[in-house]
Amino acid sequence: MKTAFNISITTLLATIFSLMFSASAYSQRGTNAMSSPSPVDGVTFRFIEANGLRMRIAEAGDTGPLILLAHGWPESWYSWRHQLTGLAAAGYRVVAPDMRGYGETDKPAAVNDYDTVHTAGDMVGILDALGEETAIMVGHDWGSLVAWNTVLMYPDRFSALIAMSVPYGGRAAQSPLASWKAAFGDNFYYILYHNEAGGVAEAEYDSDPRGLISRLYLSPQSPREAPTITDPKRSAGGWIGRLGAPIGLPDWLTQQDLDYVVGQFEMAGFRGGVNYYRNFHRNWEITEHLDGVKVAVPTLFIAGERDVVIAGASKEALTNSMSRVVDDLRGVILIPEIGHWVQQEAPEATNAAMLEFLGGL
Repeated sequence: MKTAFNISITTLLATIFSLMFSASAYSQRGTNAMSSPSPVDGVTFRFIEANGLRMRIAEAGDTGPLILLAHGWPESWYSWRHQLTGLAAAGYRVVAPDMRGYGETDKPAAVNDYDTVHTAGDMVGILDALGEETAIMVGHDWGSLVAWNTVLMYPDRFSALIAMSVPYGGRAAQSPLASWKAAFGDNFYYILYHNEAGGVAEAEYDSDPRGLISRLYLSPQSPREAPTITDPKRSAGGWIGRLGAPIGLPDWLTQQDLDYVVGQFEMAGFRGGVNYYRNFHRNWEITEHLDGVKVAVPTLFIAGERDVVIAGASKEALTNSMSRVVDDLRGVILIPEIGHWVQQEAPEATNAAMLEFLGGL
């Protein structure tokens, strides 16, 4: 009896220590053992191990060519809700991860862990985890930057590219961070703000996730209140006060949509997403080998005509710029009156453009 009792205690202690270690590990990773249920019919969640990360992926469709959707900032898998269901209904297997640092995916602490080598490796790691040799790469906003670099680094793993909102003109002659510092000086610019030491940007955003998201998730014509900060100098304050508060929601965003996105950042925080911005200079330094390398796969570019990122550029100008670095640019589509959140603002037009392109591959 004494031996049996000792064995039981030993086993119990081992189990407790194992559970404590597992709980600690998942806490450090910033993920839960089980994901919350998907809020979108036809979309399911699961966790995979990819490129050394535990990633949450949203999936729709069981068969057909794989389409991999990379979201931007400040977004999550949810920004692709209309594409997940729409493309799956058209016969594709569709996957949208929470990118590293977001949602229920792991959130490495080191800033350098968010550079383009790591993020491109994540995309390939997802393919490996799913047992897929190739996929169609799609990205929006920061996800577009990831997508461009991923197909440049791994051309054999991707059969096509759809980039949204952020065009590609080749590797810049100068670090973009140096260019922005020269252009803005002491004035506020959000990318320079994100690069300030001490985590001031994420501290501001973490203190008011709804304030930031609700001011960014608007259409170009959305009515706003007057901003509370009008001085252009950085010393006058952060970013939220410079963005006029919304007067109502745009017609493409429900209160439930907004609440879900805000909840994702209340859970995950903003540091992971801001760390992507802290790698602009590093990404420029470590991609010298890509200077002069062209995108080889068939490519489509989609943006809202009024997206601030393209700064009023015409279809012709964008086509000419990207054609210099893309061997097979099959189209530039600018959707009239639509702003930055193109796949959410105009899901039907976006899906139609994607499916037409995909049908021609």
